[in-house]
Amino acid sequence: MNKERYAKKLALIKEAGNYRILRDTEHNGFLIHIADREMLNLSSNDYLGLSTNPRLIEEFRSETDVMALAYSAASSRLLSGNHQYYKMLEDDLSDLFDKEAALVFNSGYHANIGILPALAGKHDLIVADKLVHASIIDGLRLSEAQMIRYRHLDYEHLQSILTQHREEYENVFIVTESIFSMDGDVADLQQLCEIKKEFDAFLYVDEAHAIGVRGTNGLGCCEEQACIEDIDFIIGTFGKAFASMGAFVVCANLFREYLINTQRSLIFTTALPPVNVAWTRFILNRMPDFYDLRIKLADVSDRLRKILETKGFETRGGSHIVPMICGSNESSLEMADMLQDNGFFALPVRYPTVPKNEARIRFSLNASIPMEDYECLFEFLGCLE
Repeated sequence: MNKERYAKKLALIKEAGNYRILRDTEHNGFLIHIADREMLNLSSNDYLGLSTNPRLIEEFRSETDVMALAYSAASSRLLSGNHQYYKMLEDDLSDLFDKEAALVFNSGYHANIGILPALAGKHDLIVADKLVHASIIDGLRLSEAQMIRYRHLDYEHLQSILTQHREEYENVFIVTESIFSMDGDVADLQQLCEIKKEFDAFLYVDEAHAIGVRGTNGLGCCEEQACIEDIDFIIGTFGKAFASMGAFVVCANLFREYLINTQRSLIFTTALPPVNVAWTRFILNRMPDFYDLRIKLADVSDRLRKILETKGFETRGGSHIVPMICGSNESSLEMADMLQDNGFFALPVRYPTVPKNEARIRFSLNASIPMEDYECLFEFLGCLE
């Protein structure tokens, strides 16, 4: 038994400035407490601030017999864990998206490592955006299909790949995120829908960072760009703007039935607790009410980008995820320390999560944070040299 190679690998990780730790934290709404310091939490995916909204929590408790709901499913959905709230949530999802069917999973990771390996076989091709999330990449690796990556948001490159290879495969799956988690930029779903029609392909869109945040009713970029009908597989997560846990796909009923019978990450895991699924459904049916929060989030994000650009920092995208490019891993760590010393908890994202020399502070904004607190952040950034 050789433990030395693990110690050497850890030493190399530390030397490269990539060492990570699990922090002891306490949360108070949009504030986070670490080592006796209270900071504004700018590294959370609670984009609408719903996770600690006392009015919503009280309303849920008053409407729902929480004590009657199990805190564990104690089984997979295909055995005895398929509580009635699953069907209620999936029916609501299919109705809201006007799709034939929906299927709920334990997490976005479970969805992305399971759906494509179940659907795409050895005679198929998956063409994915270069910057899709790690969970999608893991799903691609588990699939028996051939895989090609197209340059990020470069749809001419995508068309070139499909022109060259489409006829070689039975089915083709075009895979993208709608809002990309590191750059915060947004896919042109309308154009992707046109491409998928031109080449008779399936379109798979991960809306993890858009669901709840974009669209009049919070249904994501697919709603905002008016192309829900043309997207074959819309994946969303409940662990971010929905302030819950789990994920879903909306699709044709044929594919729902197929996934139930073939998707390993659905079949071989204990189901979500019914109380959690009930909370998710409660939030889902109130999501149209949070339109003002979505507008505030967009406005604050635009202001933050403009301030960073004015101070000479490179930033990217057009969403509530705002990257502040620092360059080296060391520079991003220094900037994170400076922000935290001034009461702003914003964490660095480093290589290999992002390319070399593109380490960054990744601001994840929250609509529940008062404007006076955001003004303090803007003032601090405006004083940077």
